[in-house]
Amino acid sequence: MIYLDYSATTKASKNVIESFLNAERNFFANPNSNHKFGKQCKEEINKSIKLISKYLGVKENELIFTSGASESNNTVLKGLNVNHIITTKLEHSSITTPIGYLQTKGVKIDFVDLDENGLVNIDSLKKLITNEETLVSICAVNSETGIRQNIEMIGKILKKYPNVYFHSDITQVLGKEQINLENVDLASFSGHKIYGFKGIGGLVKKQNIKLIPLIHGGKSTSVYRSGTPQTSLIISLGTAIEDAFNSLDESINYVKELNNYLKENIKDLVTINSNDYSIPHILNFSIDGKNSEDTLEFFSKNDIYISSKTACSNGSYSQVINELYKDMKRAEESVRVSISKNTTKEELDIFIEKLREWVK
Repeated sequence: MIYLDYSATTKASKNVIESFLNAERNFFANPNSNHKFGKQCKEEINKSIKLISKYLGVKENELIFTSGASESNNTVLKGLNVNHIITTKLEHSSITTPIGYLQTKGVKIDFVDLDENGLVNIDSLKKLITNEETLVSICAVNSETGIRQNIEMIGKILKKYPNVYFHSDITQVLGKEQINLENVDLASFSGHKIYGFKGIGGLVKKQNIKLIPLIHGGKSTSVYRSGTPQTSLIISLGTAIEDAFNSLDESINYVKELNNYLKENIKDLVTINSNDYSIPHILNFSIDGKNSEDTLEFFSKNDIYISSKTACSNGSYSQVINELYKDMKRAEESVRVSISKNTTKEELDIFIEKLREWVK
């Protein structure tokens, strides 16, 4: 099996699994119980909160644990209680679908213009801001093309507007590149993209932000998300984040080399959709005359796993590629290869060989 779909999900690492099992064996009491054992379990959670907050560069009371980025995104969109939202057409479906719902409730939705590289047009963004309370939600990295928005710069600009909240889904950049959340008010992420488990993620909410919880009732680690704390998942998430940051520079350099190697060997076979602003972990391209679903089926039969669009999206074509290039054919023929620190050059050689076979 050759797995080239790391942006969809990753395999839980050995360290993550071991930390989870250790917690399941030794810290299974309810951490909100008042007895000694419960307090011991709560202390283990607090250690993970301290660890994760340190790596994210936020305060410990600014971290909320959720089931993942989709829940975090929904919490922000539905919990801020604003009547105006500005976003892009490159967002994950856990942003676009709640926005569609909120639109039916009378919330005004504006889509900021993008430049020729798929980056947010700052002049367009400024023109959309009014005096009313507004949420700006812009993902750090698009999951299909890997295009990285400069959320650090955008955050600095938005700080000049007192009635604007800035949210970013950082799921696809966390553990892959350095990121600074100093000027981001809210940030969503998932554990399963960084060799952690599915079902655990988080929401960074800066102290000054008022938020209505999506889930009410039941004591937890935060008043902004109810439910019995997921002790083992939280502890394993801390392990995943620590491992990711400890090997970050090494992983970035390795993945860059693989990305350059892959592009060099397929550039004559395909039309590459990712650009110079894309992180090296994601390479999107279109194959002339080959429908994306047929391409996926061909590679799947050869035990090579790639994707045609984000796994959570609807439709038969990539809406992102169509938005960027205004080319439906290109969108219908686009596929995504996503690589990681676990990908080998030998795996890419086999993929390239099979790609040549498929194109011919």
